[in-house]
Parts: sequence; structure tokens; C-alpha cells
Amino acid sequence: EFASTELYSVEDFQRVLSVNVIGSFITLQEVAKAMKVDEQGGSVVVTASVAAIRGTPAMPAYVASKAALIGLIKTAAKDLAPFNIRVNAISPALIGPGHLWDRQNELHAASGSPYFDRDPLVVAANKVKSVPLRRVGTLAEVAKTAAFLLSDESSYTTGANLEISGGLT
Repeated sequence: EFASTELYSVEDFQRVLSVNVIGSFITLQEVAKAMKVDEQGGSVVVTASVAAIRGTPAMPAYVASKAALIGLIKTAAKDLAPFNIRVNAISPALIGPGHLWDRQNELHAASGSPYFDRDPLVVAANKVKSVPLRRVGTLAEVAKTAAFLLSDESSYTTGANLEISGGLT
């Protein structure tokens, strides 16, 4: 659902937070328990979003849920550091092309928000214009950033949120 904060349904808000926050928390908790038993340490990467930092209009539940994840990784990084477990987040923005990119632009166009044109193609073009690199990011770029955080090359990085945004933030 894409709607202004005052029109957004409480039920949908709860559902989004349940999936994005509670689901991520349970997964992080179980992975941490397994890593502690293994005593080898490790790295966990949670997917947040630049929307959490920018406050994207008409997406109050999504924005709140992704902001919660950034807070969660900061706390988990401190809690799990004594066990050599690193916890970080990635925050992609404007990743495409593809179905999700197209659908998000359609929903923004239909949201009635004064921040978005009613034509999804114009919404997409305006978003790209707002990115200093003047393009959308790719799934491969997101994957490479996550792989870096999971690798030993980032062994001194924990509690970080890496934005994959082309300079948007």
C-alpha cells in the first residue's frame, strides 16, 4: 500500500513491520545463536533502504520498518562484537530496471502524493534526475556491496549502513 501517513491503514502498517522488522530480528537472532555455537564468528548483512534515511513520501510503514533495521544492526553489532560477529546493513535506492522498479513507480504515481507525477514514466524519469550519477543502480551493484560486507576485506566494519544510492543521500 502506498498512501499518505494519515490515510495509511494500521493493519498494513503492522503487517509491514512484522515482515520487515520482526522477520529480520528472528533471522538475525537465529544466525547469531548458530555463529556463537560455532565459535568462528562471522558476518551478517541486513537489507535496509535509503527510504529510511530520506523519508520517502506515501511509504510510512516501509520507511519506519527500514529505519528500525538500521537501529537494530547498530545494537546487534555491539551485542555480538565480543563473539567476533559483525552486523551491518545495506541501504539500496532506486535499483532497476525490473518489475519492482516499475511497480514502485506505478504505485507512487497512483498514491495521490503531491511529490509524484501521475504518470509512472515521469515518476521514474524524475527519480533518475535526482540521482547525482543520473542512473539507477543494478542488482549486481547491490550484491557486490553485500559481498564486500560479508568478506574479510571488511573485517573492521560493524554497525555500518552502506548506502547504495548513486549519491542520492
